[in-house]
Amino acid sequence: MYAEDGALIAIANDKVDSDLAFRDDALNIRARSSVGRKTRGRPESGMSVARSVADVLRDHVVLELEAIDRMYLNVYVPHLQTVGAVVGYLRVHRGQRFASTTAVVPMSEAFVRNIEQFVDDEAIDLVSFEKRERKDDVTQRYLRSFRKREGVLYVGKAQEKARVMRTERRRSRVTGATYPWIVESTAMVNHYYFYCVDEDFGPFFLKFGSYFPYNAKLCINGHEYLKRQLTKRGVKFEALDNGIKSCADPKAAVRWAFCGPDRSTAAQVAAPPAASVSAA
Repeated sequence: MYAEDGALIAIANDKVDSDLAFRDDALNIRARSSVGRKTRGRPESGMSVARSVADVLRDHVVLELEAIDRMYLNVYVPHLQTVGAVVGYLRVHRGQRFASTTAVVPMSEAFVRNIEQFVDDEAIDLVSFEKRERKDDVTQRYLRSFRKREGVLYVGKAQEKARVMRTERRRSRVTGATYPWIVESTAMVNHYYFYCVDEDFGPFFLKFGSYFPYNAKLCINGHEYLKRQLTKRGVKFEALDNGIKSCADPKAAVRWAFCGPDRSTAAQVAAPPAASVSAA
């Protein structure tokens, strides 16, 4: 008989052998989970395991290319990264009796003036990035109209948080007089992005902080390096914004993939030229 929810209920006879009753109970448990009003009397459907995206792609990838994507390099003066080192620089190199970052203000102002002068002399656009504006989108617009082999595309400016050394006033417990004291802190300061094109590495940017100690960051892209090397050698390929979709000579792509100092690459070719490329 069936209950209201459609589940099968077995009624065991008191005289049924105990082993048969145990087996029937096991069958009833399975029936409760698989039989209902809509499925009663129908055979159970075969089970299938869902395939992952990696499984699907594995059947269609004919070339796997291992290469570096974006690489960030920090540019800084090692001896100006701690409070003690900055105090020593200001007292010894700058000749201050009491170390204070007020001495570097003229340096910062001169640094910014030099950037603005460079922009004017070279007739380069100085772009102030808007909040949430994608810098890559701005760069792509400039790249579409750039016709030189290499050079500066434009200079961008954005206010970002940076690690800085600043001076605060402290008071002596003995004399009551105040004195400057340098501490490590963070502040929102202007950063200047130099977006450029290199003959070998393609598009890259160099970002400078406009506040002492003027740390910088260089960003290069291994995919752009590969595109440049293939173009130089006349190898046809279909480019993506950040990668390569297909290449007429997959082995050349493997050979010139930028994979670090040892230039190690890993590739498996399973189709003729003009194969799809999956870059890591």
